[in-house]
Amino acid sequence: MVKEEDIIFAITKQNVWKVTTTVLLILVVAFIVKDELGGSAGTNLVQPTQQNAPAAAQGAVVPVSADDDAVLGDPNAPVTVIEFSDFECPFCGRAYEDAVKQMKKEYVETGKVKFVYRDYPLSFHPQAQKAAEAAECAGDQGKYWEMHDKLFENQQSLSVENHKKWAAELGLNSATFNDCLDSGKNAEEVQKDSQDGNAAGVSGTPTFYINGQELVGAVPYAQLKAVIESKLSE
Repeated sequence: MVKEEDIIFAITKQNVWKVTTTVLLILVVAFIVKDELGGSAGTNLVQPTQQNAPAAAQGAVVPVSADDDAVLGDPNAPVTVIEFSDFECPFCGRAYEDAVKQMKKEYVETGKVKFVYRDYPLSFHPQAQKAAEAAECAGDQGKYWEMHDKLFENQQSLSVENHKKWAAELGLNSATFNDCLDSGKNAEEVQKDSQDGNAAGVSGTPTFYINGQELVGAVPYAQLKAVIESKLSE
């Protein structure tokens, strides 16, 4: 004969097993999500968005051309900072808001650094290519940097329609800009930047070259500043 306490014990064991299984499943799912996101929140703030490509060692000095891309600052500045970036990349947006803005104020505006932005749209960012073309089309009318800033400041709203709207807000000739963007006039220019990035060993965005010294990821401004200062003292 089954006793009442045996029934209670069996039910209790069953409940414990269910709870244990549920907890284990939650832990497994949490681990997978964490792995997919690339680690802890602290890590994600710095790590670049990756693309499969051979990469130079962090800190390596690499010969990188500025090509004919837009230059911000004194063309004769002693330090050249070249950034390979993607307008849709969240790490690039973070770098823009922090390190790049501070670098502009402290070094570009004072004539110590010239800053060159080169396009490296990643294939898994569907809006990145057209955003890069939009900046180039704005550059054809002398407003490259204004569009560059507009794209990063509205990173969550990138679309061809919005690029055209922002071009009008910047005072560009809308017909000329729209035709440029729709025709893909600057698609090859963007592709050339990506090819040069691959040749230099870029494997993720953002990647900076400070007089050729590589710095990868949305690094803290202090880290970028330290490299710039070391180049100024050479």
